[in-house]
Amino acid sequence: MKGEDLEMNDSDGLHWRIRSFILEKFPAAKKRGLDDELLLLETKIVDSLGVLDVVGFLEQTFHIRIDDDELTPDNFASVRCMVAFVQRKTRTEISVKSAPSG
Repeated sequence: MKGEDLEMNDSDGLHWRIRSFILEKFPAAKKRGLDDELLLLETKIVDSLGVLDVVGFLEQTFHIRIDDDELTPDNFASVRCMVAFVQRKTRTEISVKSAPSG
């Protein structure tokens, strides 16, 4: 599925891609039993360097740009938070691109 564009309103697909990445990249998530509410930062499954990996994955996979001020626990604390963040970002970026210039 790498390289395929995902419909941004496909929240199941978006969820699956993020969850799969976390499980693949961070073995502790698999050991611990990843669920959507597991606090990845607090449980140290994802550390500060891991956040950079997650950011790179999200930007490349979902064609979004993540600004420094968006690197908050609210956006990256759990799979659920990341899914919601990507959904907000893709809606915002689509709105900006389709807004009439003038």
